[in-house]
Amino acid sequence: MTNRRGSGPGPGEREIDDSELMDVAQEPEQAHSLHKALRTLPNNPNVNGPLQEMAQGILSGRMGMTDAIKNERYMDALGDRMTEIRRAAESQTMEDREAEREKREQWERKRDEEEQKERAERDGPSTNLVTGPKKRGRAGHRG
Repeated sequence: MTNRRGSGPGPGEREIDDSELMDVAQEPEQAHSLHKALRTLPNNPNVNGPLQEMAQGILSGRMGMTDAIKNERYMDALGDRMTEIRRAAESQTMEDREAEREKREQWERKRDEEEQKERAERDGPSTNLVTGPKKRGRAGHRG
């Protein structure tokens, strides 16, 4: 499998939707969050090749999330990444932690606003409904 960094599905492929992650998600909102996370992995320079490959495989529909979870190579890569994150957190100074906390809070506020907007767009009424041609007076009727 090639690493098509930053690209969408290849020729003849399609990108999955949230509903196709319901085999591992417990609710639609969780599937949506998982889908969103998977879309960020291929373009993240801090993520290694196997995790990017896994995300691309899932997003393109070439592999299911359950298959990825059962794949030892992908789970090892995920474990390695979690270890890197833990080590980085352990080596931070108090000033670094405070700065990270502030950045995380700011990011969480922005993410919450984006999710609320997405939810409103997804769940709200459409403003562009097509209801058919407008009727005007007695045009077309002969009397």
